[in-house]
Amino acid sequence: MENGEAKSIGWNFRPTGDAEKAGGLTIRGVLNAIMSNIDGGDSRPVIPLGHGDPSAFPCFRTTPAAEEAIVSAVTSAKYNSYSPTVGILPARRAVAEYLNRDLPYKLSPDDVFLTLGCTQAIEVTLSVLARPHANILLPRPGFPYYEAHAAYCGLEMRHFDLLPDQNWEIDLDGVQALADSNTVAMVIINPGNPCGNVYTYKHLSEVAETAKKLGILVIADEVYGHLAFGTNPFVPMGTFGSVVPVVTLGSISKRWLVPGWRMGWLVTSDPKGILKKTKIVDSIMSLLNITSDPATFIQGALPQILENTNEDFFSKTIETLKITADICYNKIKEINCISCPHKPEGSMFVMVKLNVSLLDGIEDEMDFCLKLAKEESVIILPGSSIGSKGWLRVTFAVEPSSLEDGLERLKSFCQKYQKSN
Repeated sequence: MENGEAKSIGWNFRPTGDAEKAGGLTIRGVLNAIMSNIDGGDSRPVIPLGHGDPSAFPCFRTTPAAEEAIVSAVTSAKYNSYSPTVGILPARRAVAEYLNRDLPYKLSPDDVFLTLGCTQAIEVTLSVLARPHANILLPRPGFPYYEAHAAYCGLEMRHFDLLPDQNWEIDLDGVQALADSNTVAMVIINPGNPCGNVYTYKHLSEVAETAKKLGILVIADEVYGHLAFGTNPFVPMGTFGSVVPVVTLGSISKRWLVPGWRMGWLVTSDPKGILKKTKIVDSIMSLLNITSDPATFIQGALPQILENTNEDFFSKTIETLKITADICYNKIKEINCISCPHKPEGSMFVMVKLNVSLLDGIEDEMDFCLKLAKEESVIILPGSSIGSKGWLRVTFAVEPSSLEDGLERLKSFCQKYQKSN
């Protein structure tokens, strides 16, 4: 076909959803842009303080129990076939029993749907809620994959604020002001990504009562569940399932330090059966019928992973995160142009405020991160990519010596650009 003829045809196909907008909202895309700015002539190692994958560091290696469970599942030859679309029964039962340890009622395997990591759980949940004119309430700052998928499936996004001067609690008055008859759900992330906070039982109870008043679902992203090392213990949102229906999203990615294994779950915490009556459960099952499943051998290993992991492994991970959180908080206090409103108490991240007015030659936080990568080979995520202009998200799930090195480079960079009196 001649080029002129090709240009004259009115082709009928085009992408569904706002694909361009969705693609521009990902953390991965922003970090790739920053990584591309690294000066190849710098002989020092790159310090990744913008990522969410600690598994590259020896101090964050997964437990032998998980590795042995995978080997056993593969060599058994029992898991070479397709799995049911909702996941194999022993794995779903194991997830229900794992979550039941912290709940006042009992989940059944029928409440559990296995997914390709927590990201597929997000995709499925938002997709089944995306009816015409529906809107969803998302935290700011938050995890931009929610924005990306909401944009792609046509869900209107409305953002409520997390309050830095109140340890990043949810602005519940703001939630009520945003909601209307087309609001279908609100998302909470606990322990917090990107803020490093852990919500109290009291605050989660208030969230549940607010959602009940509004008649909306709570989507509880608990991918960092139990990674809490401050004064507040981790409380699952499913605790309040008798007050308001909760869809809990989780995985083994962070607590077991294996994000590449892509083993997650979507769980309906709904003892009153509201999600069944409203056909949400049927919609989840229907959507899973036309999507991919987690690798069957990893599903086969899941019961052993959940049941056989020694508490010492979890304690070691928590202690390491506590050490690195302390390093991060204390080192940042030495940097004049950066402030941290709260010491992180959970997850693997902390939000810090950047005062560019104290710096010469830095336009905003994106410019700051690009120049930091180029000049110091340190990667930090700009807050504008997660809904908080003027802020930075710093990862402390890094080998302690590497974290100290990276923060020293950050301090030197800030001193270099600091305005003279």
